[in-house]
This record gives sequence, C-alpha cells and structure tokens, in this order.
Amino acid sequence: MEKTAQAVAEWMVQEIKFTGTLHQEAAIEYVKSHFGEEFVFVNENGNASLSKEVKKAFRKLHRGQIAWDRDAFMWAWT
Repeated sequence: MEKTAQAVAEWMVQEIKFTGTLHQEAAIEYVKSHFGEEFVFVNENGNASLSKEVKKAFRKLHRGQIAWDRDAFMWAWT
C-alpha cells in the first residue's frame, strides 16, 4: 500500500462510504499503524490530529459529501 497523504485520504473516504461514519480517534489510530506517524501530529490543544496534507487531499476527494460532526468528533456521509 502506498503511504501518501492522498492514500490516507482515499482510505478515509472509502471507510466513510462503507460504514457511514469515521470517528477521529479510530482514524488517528488506523493512520498511525497502517500509514505512519508522519500523517498525524499533536495540535495546539494537545489533541492528535491528521496532517494538513491529509485534510487537504480529503476535502478535495469528498467535495462536500462528508461533514465533520464537532460534537461527536467524527466525519459522516451527507
């Protein structure tokens, strides 16, 4: 499997299409173990987050069809 921000974003979109949702905590753990630590960082609030490159590729791929639920810390198919 290719280990690029694009590949991470593609996995995320496929996961959300298949299950309907993707919780941030689960995404962070999967990305770290399957793609590598370089796609995750700790933000200014001390929380693990996906890299800017992953988020940019992810937004391009889903083109508004996936929404972030800030209360549940998850993405969902719209």
